[in-house]
Amino acid sequence: MYVIDGIAYAGEQEETIKVKSARVINDLCLLLTFSTGEQRIYDAKPLMQYPAFQPLANPELFNQVVVECGTITWDNGNIDIAPETLYRDSFKYECVI
Repeated sequence: MYVIDGIAYAGEQEETIKVKSARVINDLCLLLTFSTGEQRIYDAKPLMQYPAFQPLANPELFNQVVVECGTITWDNGNIDIAPETLYRDSFKYECVI
């Protein structure tokens, strides 16, 4: 158990993860750098089944991804994805030179 601002939570406190940078790499995929130093690939195609994310199918909008407050946003913050979700649903990226 841990307490934050007078609220008790069950379990162990997890480190807050944040997105530090984002780069579009191809059709609805992003290369994300997290506060852990890890780079991971996030594929946004599965989100297209949800109406809130369907505007991202437009490449012009998708390419305008912005990192704000530790996560990624589009359309002046009207579309965003939690950093924990981005991390959990992304794949490890290792650049081999």
